[in-house]
Amino acid sequence: MRFQHFLLVVGLLGPIGTGYASVPIENFAKSSEFFDLKLSPGGDYLGVKTSHEGKVKLLILDSNTLQPTYAVAFPQNGQVGNYTWVNDDRVVIEKQYIKAWNEAPIYYGELMAVNANGSQSAYIFGYDGGAQQTGSHLKKNTPIRATAFILDPLVNDKRSMLVNALSWDDSEKNLAWEKVQDIYKVDVYRGTRTRITGTPIGNPQLLTDNEGEVRFASGVDKDARLNVYYRKGGEWINTEKFNFGLEQFRPLSFADTPNSIYALGAESDGPIAIYRLDLETGDKKKIMQDPKLDPNPEGFWINNQNKQLYAIEYSDGYPTYAFIDANDKRAKLLKSLIEALPGHQVQLVSETRKADRFIVRAFNDRNPGDYYLYDAENNKLRYLLSDNQSLDPEQMAEVKPFKITSRDGLELQAYLTLPKGKDPKNLPLVVAPHGGPALRDFWEFNPTNQLLASHGIAVLQVNFRGSGGYGTAFEAAGYGKWGSDIQNDIIDATRQVIANGMADKDRVCIVGTSFGGYSALQSSILAPDLFKCAVGVAGVYDLEMMFEEGDIQTRASGRAYLQDVLPKDKFTQQAMSPVHNVDKLRAKLLLIHGDNDERVPVEQLVALEKALKSHNYPYQKLIMDNEGHNFYNDNNKAKYYSELLSFLKTNLQL
Repeated sequence: MRFQHFLLVVGLLGPIGTGYASVPIENFAKSSEFFDLKLSPGGDYLGVKTSHEGKVKLLILDSNTLQPTYAVAFPQNGQVGNYTWVNDDRVVIEKQYIKAWNEAPIYYGELMAVNANGSQSAYIFGYDGGAQQTGSHLKKNTPIRATAFILDPLVNDKRSMLVNALSWDDSEKNLAWEKVQDIYKVDVYRGTRTRITGTPIGNPQLLTDNEGEVRFASGVDKDARLNVYYRKGGEWINTEKFNFGLEQFRPLSFADTPNSIYALGAESDGPIAIYRLDLETGDKKKIMQDPKLDPNPEGFWINNQNKQLYAIEYSDGYPTYAFIDANDKRAKLLKSLIEALPGHQVQLVSETRKADRFIVRAFNDRNPGDYYLYDAENNKLRYLLSDNQSLDPEQMAEVKPFKITSRDGLELQAYLTLPKGKDPKNLPLVVAPHGGPALRDFWEFNPTNQLLASHGIAVLQVNFRGSGGYGTAFEAAGYGKWGSDIQNDIIDATRQVIANGMADKDRVCIVGTSFGGYSALQSSILAPDLFKCAVGVAGVYDLEMMFEEGDIQTRASGRAYLQDVLPKDKFTQQAMSPVHNVDKLRAKLLLIHGDNDERVPVEQLVALEKALKSHNYPYQKLIMDNEGHNFYNDNNKAKYYSELLSFLKTNLQL
């Protein structure tokens, strides 16, 4: 049982769950109560974002007493987005808006700044020049028609920060891959700005050095190829000239000399490796490569003082760390914290300028996340707060990694969530294929799976071929095979769990979102006697339609992606599309879609409905008003969970 802190804003905390089966649906649907913790550079203050009354606010706390010094709460429909400390006392916040027609917040590129005690609030970047307020004495600046993103807080420069901004004036004539940006140095008190440079490619990822110089930019061109540029003497140089011979090349951090970097890359179809590259001499050295795994996409940990990479996360079953520099202070601290918090994955999410205080996040398959303050000088770890106080980790279900072998001999990683206190035999089973398909499942807390487990349902996840994280060849093995080999992997994993005696063959359903929604229908078509019911959430049901509807096909890189991953001929596209194969279905169906979904528009659902009606095939439907591809509103998520649970209980005979 975690300790409940005496904390901060008493009215925001919900009750801790006292019994596994009695945990309300709303607790699983609840967004993080406290998240995105960041220490000020001097360590005197702690920023904490919190969800309250449907909006995100920023609490600024005294890091010693944990008493609030100020709270940033925008009026009307405004809410806090990303934020950063720009010096010891001042914070800059991206302002978002909640609109009636869209549950997900909208960002127009406005930046606000305020001191930790609420003084000297200012509108420092954006189109409105000060009409919206963070406080009662907001200073104005010259408007600019551009969307700003926080690039570098320049914490050693008390007055300035860097932003990268996308101009609105060019948005109509530029395709997504052409949307180059401008980089500005902005005064964090007055909002005055100076243009530093432009980016050489659209939608870039940018890397700055310790002096605040913009050194690298990477992005995808119209042919879906990654381009990486190096800035020298104010000029951008395409790194293709260095001929490093790496695919999926992406700079991660600086290395131990001014012109050397650590970067991701692959020389073959195998997993992505970490390289040390010298951009002056062209020298290339492979530092680390797992024999079968790519590093976790968000698992790169960088020393804030020298901006050098020191640790990498991998996940094959349970998560592990690999250390670039085992002697780095943070690497040693990470190892000691893993020992102090057994059974948890541990991350250092924020630190002071002197690295004398750290915010530590600890989480696992049963715990969505606890936050601690580590005092390096006194070697003390202090519990702060939890991601979702209403869920008790001791009452959650364990997630067990295991391997399966597909019918053609390919080894696959799978995960099984087992209901707590239940004998793992002949359990009702939900198969939950992930989206993407080039995403992957991890050993982690999943609120949907935990909800199902709390009602006695086991949940199976499998990283089928085509998933990301296992090298280029493994991902490419799913190209053109969306409706065949990928689904066979899901079916084979399901049958193995049944054969092992853990699942009841007569009580198996399949539930998925996005590509997972496609899989729910397509697997039920290929194995009609295996699945008693299927739930498609925001699913793709007509592969041909992907070239005509949705935001993927609006980008040149998106069209190139579809050409790579989908079957080349229309006959195969139709053979792999549920809309053309509803006559093979036997499963009970529940179809759920957001009416504002831009990634997989509701037209996909309409096409499937038309096909089902033409065959007089019964189904249930739930349209989520004002929701997009993912459900943002907690009440809507609770409604979805309620409908899902009721449908599954009926068809799994619970």
